[in-house]
Amino acid sequence: MRVAFVIFEDLTALDFVGVFDAVTRLKTMKFLPELEWDICSFTNQAVDGAGLIFTPTKVGESLEKYDIVIVPGGFGTRRLANDPDFIEWLQTAKNCNLKASVCTGSLLFGSAGFLIGKTATTHPNAFEDLKKYCKVVDKRIVDEGSVITARGVSSSIDLGLYLCEKLAGYEAKEKIRIQMDYQTC
Repeated sequence: MRVAFVIFEDLTALDFVGVFDAVTRLKTMKFLPELEWDICSFTNQAVDGAGLIFTPTKVGESLEKYDIVIVPGGFGTRRLANDPDFIEWLQTAKNCNLKASVCTGSLLFGSAGFLIGKTATTHPNAFEDLKKYCKVVDKRIVDEGSVITARGVSSSIDLGLYLCEKLAGYEAKEKIRIQMDYQTC
């Protein structure tokens, strides 16, 4: 199973790191030893709003070879949703089995056409922006089968654990949650 974690300029670091930490534990804790991942970007590096620099392992390569594509949010999504080159690159994920986003990453999925006829969520400040692509609901996680969206930045860990359960079962998710010392509300 191959996962693409997408990064971009002006992402929100926790949107990326929260889901990354939980999902990669599927391999490091030996629940899915065959799990592989890449950090994928359209550019040579990505810097979050506070100056944290992320370096991708794959740049500009098609996302079609991945089973799962995970996209964070951040202020950069507003610009990228209108960037035809970036959206064309993201659309190479159209046939991936599962696409998941955190926060305003759903705006990128909407712009790429992945939310047509679907329900999704995002940060409450972006509900209006997301409405042009799909029906918007105020939920922590929305699972539409091949597309899963998560609400705001802190939902990144929730999404990561949700994906762990979806991919490896409840027991694996619980062991990862306990190892992360994450308490659900």
